[in-house]
Amino acid sequence: MKVTVVGAGAIGLWIASRLARTGVEVSLLARGITLKRINDRGVLVRDKNNELCEQILASDDARNLGLQDLVLFAVKSHDLPAAAKLSKGLINQNTIILPAMNGVPWWFLESAPSALTQKPLRSVDPTGDCAALLPTNQVLGGVVHASCFVDEPGVVQHVMGNGFIIGAAAGLAAGQIEIVGKLLKNAEFDVTVSRNIRYDIWYKLWGNMTMNPLSAITGATCDLILDDPEARAFASAVMDEASRIGAAIGCPIEQTADDRHEVTRKLGAFKTSMLQDAEAGKQLEIGALLEAPQEIARLAGIDTPSLDHLLGVMRVFNKSRTGH
Repeated sequence: MKVTVVGAGAIGLWIASRLARTGVEVSLLARGITLKRINDRGVLVRDKNNELCEQILASDDARNLGLQDLVLFAVKSHDLPAAAKLSKGLINQNTIILPAMNGVPWWFLESAPSALTQKPLRSVDPTGDCAALLPTNQVLGGVVHASCFVDEPGVVQHVMGNGFIIGAAAGLAAGQIEIVGKLLKNAEFDVTVSRNIRYDIWYKLWGNMTMNPLSAITGATCDLILDDPEARAFASAVMDEASRIGAAIGCPIEQTADDRHEVTRKLGAFKTSMLQDAEAGKQLEIGALLEAPQEIARLAGIDTPSLDHLLGVMRVFNKSRTGH
């Protein structure tokens, strides 16, 4: 099976390395200094027990890699429309498309309750490029539960987590899902095949749509945020609104915000991916984590004052740093 991972950040390199270790024909669509480092010395992944290097074919031109059986997108949501354009040479009508990304994906409302079905999400696909180039009936939804960070270009530190949930976005055949599931299991991921991947996506979003931005804007680890009663209460208010949105779109959350906070607290002084991006001076992933839930809430007629306030502050914070 031919596999290309699009995006050579922490998660993309970690996944590509794990697949390469099993002998899968895997390649990377990368760019800049990261591409040079991968071609010069391979992909190095470290964890608390091991340090492993894999030589992986990498290019910044999809034509050099050719058509693929599986294309896995591991980019930030705001980069996906451009990445989809760059990946046209990898994908035909037989290619399975697996986004391994945070937040709400472009196809999310295609199987929502009838009042919202087929509504385009402009917050994550403003010009419709994802919908046009990445057919939903070929999409395998993905949720990764892991923490990794880039030490330097081409070098990744895996901190914790090994979970990979997959499930069809729309009409992908059961046999195709099984093939990808076996591929990931062979690479020693803890794979779960979901009957409702929309729920799994929303559940992860519900858990990280507050800690990610609050950690980024404060520079604090999650334990410090949860130790402050007012900060914790604000996070809970946003999560309560997200629960109401979830109920309206067929993704009801049965836990309370406090239940989730206790899970997060067990991670200790944990740096979220958005805090890592803020420290690295990168554009923050606001669209898929905050703007898309707000957009869905507006379509469903749900008021979200706490989410609105958090989104507004994060937009200003991001623009002050990056100009976007």
